[in-house]
Amino acid sequence: MTGGNGPGGRSALVFGGSRGIGLATARALAEQGHRVAVAARGVTDDGPGPGGFTAVRCDVTDGAQVDAAFAGAEARQGPVQIVVACVGVRRDGLLQRTDETSFRQVVDANLTGSWRIVRRAAPAMAERSWGRLVLVSSVAAVLGTAGQVSYAAAKAGLSGLARSAARELGPHGVTCNVVLPGFVDTALTSDLAPRRREAVLAAAPLGRAGRPEEVAAVIAFLASEASGYVTGAVVPVDGGLAMGH
Repeated sequence: MTGGNGPGGRSALVFGGSRGIGLATARALAEQGHRVAVAARGVTDDGPGPGGFTAVRCDVTDGAQVDAAFAGAEARQGPVQIVVACVGVRRDGLLQRTDETSFRQVVDANLTGSWRIVRRAAPAMAERSWGRLVLVSSVAAVLGTAGQVSYAAAKAGLSGLARSAARELGPHGVTCNVVLPGFVDTALTSDLAPRRREAVLAAAPLGRAGRPEEVAAVIAFLASEASGYVTGAVVPVDGGLAMGH
């Protein structure tokens, strides 16, 4: 970690920041000089977390834990003005084989969890007339993916959430945007069958998987001062996979 907890920069909280795109984002924000905390289910509140960042334990399906994650970050590094919701939970299965419990679990984590994060972050950001909210969706939200009905539906909902929040919070100097990663080499995609992986990569004009750092760079821009006139945007980082959608 470099520069994340210095005296400059702003206070940032990355949900899902223990690995993959989330951890890469935490590093990118730290490199910009921000004070960064990561929130995830698998971390502990005592001592440094992944990448040496301040860690706060949080299951986003529990509103009380979301509140506690913000409180923990605020106590350590001041009011949170940059929030990244990089939550990714999948329960793959064909439509007719997906039960309601499984569907609800995926929606609760990916969509409702992000709503809990945005709701908790918004008041303090609006009060200070500055804030950056970035929600991490998926190319599945616009393309659809066989066997991922619940995941695609939940991720698609983030666009409506972000754009509505952008309209409500814009007058208060707060932006809210969505990033759509394509096929990125992370733990979330590691279980994809080789034939399916090959087919996805062949469909992308760049013909390769993305790296977490490439997505993180876009998120970091949307969290920066320079992105102040960008809000309600849905930004693909997918190697051209969903071009035109």
